[in-house]
Amino acid sequence: MKINKKQACQADLRQRILTLNIEPGTVLDETMLSQQYELSRTPLREVFQRLAGEGYLTLEENRGAKVSSMDIASMRNFFLSAPLIYAAVGRLAAENASPRQIAALKSAQHLFCKAGEDSDVFGMAMYNHSFHHTVGEMAGNAYLTPSLNRLLIDHTRMSQLFYNPKNEEEQQLILTACEQHDRMIEAIEKGEPAAVVELTLEHWDLSRDRMEKYVRPDPLPMDVDMDLPEDKKHAL
Repeated sequence: MKINKKQACQADLRQRILTLNIEPGTVLDETMLSQQYELSRTPLREVFQRLAGEGYLTLEENRGAKVSSMDIASMRNFFLSAPLIYAAVGRLAAENASPRQIAALKSAQHLFCKAGEDSDVFGMAMYNHSFHHTVGEMAGNAYLTPSLNRLLIDHTRMSQLFYNPKNEEEQQLILTACEQHDRMIEAIEKGEPAAVVELTLEHWDLSRDRMEKYVRPDPLPMDVDMDLPEDKKHAL
């Protein structure tokens, strides 16, 4: 089926937000986007409404559309909610997954691991998003699905730090994440909810510390000379 301009705009804006091509908190320029996607204002605003409903944007009266922020309050809620939501979704996935959904999960996993072999940071982030989105579809819960989808937006935005390793230890974490995905698929396929919950929480613990660096960067080295006057050096 041919994708129309409005659908193409929605898909592209989703990807640009998830890959941080458009940064959190950015106010969208309607005029520029109308020209870029060859859409008039009315269908573009319909796109904004759809993306706001999904959690990608926030709409403010008289201020237009803004990419959902990642401020301190939202990050706190993210880290509090993520393990609860992922565990609940994983349990239901093991109970409800269909053969078709398991095949889709294996496909997402194959692409995720291939992106890892190619050191494709954006690919790993997007296929990991697809993997966990498919687990959500398996769960089939009308109350949990919106929460999971909103969670995945911020998870995917932050995970690009996790998938951009700086040393061998961090590279090994990616390999471990890939192995955990395989074990999760196996447990879902066998219909073992308790095992899926345990693996899901292990998987969350693996990436949590790295993602926290998004909001908690490494401090400046202690030997940096701040060029402060002698009487101010201890005022901090």
